[in-house]
Amino acid sequence: MTDKSALRASLRAAREARPPVELSVPSAFLARLKPGLTVASYVPFGGEADPSPFARAAVDAGCVIALPHIVRRSLPMRFLSWATEAALIAGPFGLHQPAEDAAELEPDIILTPLVGFDRSGNRIGQGAGYYDRAFLAHPNAWRVGVALSVQEVDTLTPDPWDVPLHAIATESDWITP
Repeated sequence: MTDKSALRASLRAAREARPPVELSVPSAFLARLKPGLTVASYVPFGGEADPSPFARAAVDAGCVIALPHIVRRSLPMRFLSWATEAALIAGPFGLHQPAEDAAELEPDIILTPLVGFDRSGNRIGQGAGYYDRAFLAHPNAWRVGVALSVQEVDTLTPDPWDVPLHAIATESDWITP
């Protein structure tokens, strides 16, 4: 087991041991929302922090919501349009995602699930690299990690391909590196 594997296992256990909490949407996030922006959110699973308060705030501000869509590991993740009441389909890795024929969108804001993070904006995800590749494909998108405070570590050493976050939201803090 690599150090990252052990760290992921430890952080997932801490995250899953924590009772569900609803995150508050900070004013700094609300200030970024404008009608017509595309906010990429996600459907949480496996104890991930729930970004739905952020997605609801985005919809209330007139933004469009997109969700990740994955076909297989060798293909990049796409962000597909999602009407908040539309049915989702089962995807790989236990994901719930829009149907493949939904419109592909260019996100202005990407809400990102985390396994772990530090206050410098470094993150550790599931390990498949989907979000790092999406960040590179959408370099102008504002990258916001969504996590629980128990997922914070003192320091993460990023790999050369890791893309840092612009902000991190937890139930207790809004962190801007």
